[in-house]
Amino acid sequence: MKYKHKAVVLGTNYYIGLSVVRNLGRAGVSVTTVDYDENTRYGASKYAIERLIAPHYKEEEEECVEFLINYAKKQAYKPVLFPTADLYVEFMEDNFDKLKEYYLWPNEIKGLYKTLMDKQSLLQFTEPLGIKTPEIIDMNEDNLYTRVTEELGYPCIVKPRDSMPFVNKYRAKVLFINSEEELRDKIEMCKRDNQDVFVQRIVKGPETNCYSFDVYMDKNQNVVSYMTTNKIRQWPINFGASTYARQNYIPELYDICVPLFKSIKYRGFAEVELKKDEITGNIYLVEVNVRFVNFTELQAHMGMNTPMMYFLDSIGEDFSGPKISVNRDVYWKYKYEDISAIRQYIKVGQMSWKEIFKDYRFKKVNSTWAWDDPKPGLGFFFWALTHKFTGR
Repeated sequence: MKYKHKAVVLGTNYYIGLSVVRNLGRAGVSVTTVDYDENTRYGASKYAIERLIAPHYKEEEEECVEFLINYAKKQAYKPVLFPTADLYVEFMEDNFDKLKEYYLWPNEIKGLYKTLMDKQSLLQFTEPLGIKTPEIIDMNEDNLYTRVTEELGYPCIVKPRDSMPFVNKYRAKVLFINSEEELRDKIEMCKRDNQDVFVQRIVKGPETNCYSFDVYMDKNQNVVSYMTTNKIRQWPINFGASTYARQNYIPELYDICVPLFKSIKYRGFAEVELKKDEITGNIYLVEVNVRFVNFTELQAHMGMNTPMMYFLDSIGEDFSGPKISVNRDVYWKYKYEDISAIRQYIKVGQMSWKEIFKDYRFKKVNSTWAWDDPKPGLGFFFWALTHKFTGR
């Protein structure tokens, strides 16, 4: 292998982890994957040199930390630790001191990532800079229902602080609320299910008004590389994850996002999700992702190999990447959920077949399939067929 340090990737049960593994392996990094379930559909990449099954990071947290430390102790050089989901970021943050002794990753400010992930604590950074964010009210606030009626209005949405357990429970990223009665019902449901949520104002606008600003900041808070995208479709529709998107240069995003990262001395990769209000034209910062994201394969395709930047930054080597300020007409697709999205957009009348065909591109970046690494894509394809016809 080209590098002495190994990469340890936490979580390959989704295509984000697969993209991280591939784009490290292609660059000559020895990759070890760590999962808690042997049946992950994405972890069979030829670029994964080792595949380890560890205790569950949440249910057996101490055992998982010990497992990772014992693995690192056996290595000649400190491995670089990669999170592929929010809960892995929280795991690394909650065990920061123990893991930092044996692993490398760019962030040196304990607690910063977790603060940025939380929509309410994020406000301490955005408000002084005048960055607009959708108004939110915590589920435990006094006079919650009166405040929502007077300050947010209906419709509004209920969003989780931790997306993964919420999505696993309700199969949705948010709950759409049309009335106070419905809000009371959903808040009580979330309390029963131990889901920590808040109520948020809806920023109105079509899917194409949903933007992303992907950036890598070095140790001196310089912008090494960035690109911008906009959604075309998402699942669940209107309030979900991208299923079809395009690289699209949106210059205003730089001046909104970069001052935020410079002000907090941010180091590493981040993605900011934003939305433009169709009525006022204002752009709102919706959330900050401090782990690798859906568009990792798209970024790498554009020359912005964020996993390698993260790796080289961690081991102290020089790295670079493009600052993409032109439109290259590159599209990205997660076909499995995009089929469901198309059906629903057609059903509710938000899109027509004409609009869908107009945006379609035969040449696009796929979330899962890769000609140089076909096994994960084939495995997922056969799982999807089985799931469709058996429901398992």
